[in-house]
Amino acid sequence: MKKLIPSYVRVPLIFATVFGAMEYFIDSGDQPAFIKYPMVLLFLAVFLFLLIAIEIVVSAVDNITYHLLTEEQKKQLEEAQSIPFTESEFYQGLLKKLTRSKEIEQEADVMLDHNYDGIRELDNVLPPWWVYLFYGCIIFAGIYLVRYQILGADNQTQEYEKEVAEAKIAVDEYNKTAPDVMDKEKVVLLTDAASIAAGKAIFQSTCVACHRPDAGGQIGPNLTDDMWINGGGIKNVFNTIMEGGRDGKGMVPWKATIKPSDIQKVASYVLSLQGSNPKEPKPTEPEAKKWVEEATPKTDAKTAPADTTKVAAKVVAVK
Repeated sequence: MKKLIPSYVRVPLIFATVFGAMEYFIDSGDQPAFIKYPMVLLFLAVFLFLLIAIEIVVSAVDNITYHLLTEEQKKQLEEAQSIPFTESEFYQGLLKKLTRSKEIEQEADVMLDHNYDGIRELDNVLPPWWVYLFYGCIIFAGIYLVRYQILGADNQTQEYEKEVAEAKIAVDEYNKTAPDVMDKEKVVLLTDAASIAAGKAIFQSTCVACHRPDAGGQIGPNLTDDMWINGGGIKNVFNTIMEGGRDGKGMVPWKATIKPSDIQKVASYVLSLQGSNPKEPKPTEPEAKKWVEEATPKTDAKTAPADTTKVAAKVVAVK
């Protein structure tokens, strides 16, 4: 028999409604509920199966019932189903309940005495849909008042601030395992004790063979003075460790062995040794020249920005 909503529309609509309700009410974090909780997926599968099975059974019953009707009953049924929806008794009854409108024949019962140029006024009641909506707004306002002004629930600003704080925590957690994106353009000098200690540990395990534990120089040059072969300052020292020194006889590149953020710590530790005057330092290399830096932004590992202001440095000589 003809239905108001076809099965191929009704089934997906009901399933989507149930699916959306479960996703909304089940807290599953950043994953869909049916992925995080296998029981939800199982329930949805069973529900869809039952929904389709019910539709098949109802359709079969309708077909059997239709064939049991007499020809006269079939004709009456077809005529009833051919009536447009807007002219059906259901639609007309629903419209009347929502509007309480009077028939034209009944307008005399609600007509007022006002008459202006032949225009008369009807004393119709307010439509129920409007009245119910108005009452709903009053109820909503009462709940809103109690929730936010009396019980002290978070307003939009507080919710935003909490979400920003939660997002920052999530970003910090992600950065712990995120790919290292430090490079020469972003690197800044670290001065906090934790970063310097971490840089020292890497230096002691990796660099002492060529530079000595006190960085006074052995195979490699002395790192405690202001004479540099490939340029001083955090950017040049970082780049030298990352990419290596002079071709053929300089330091090998460490970018494949030490991650960039750790190279930043090593470079910061090396620069912290400036002026430490180790015992019997290696003589200055002929290629080395003095480096004077006018300004270097300093920070620590916790507050290091992702993008820094360019360093204004005066190169007196390139190490």
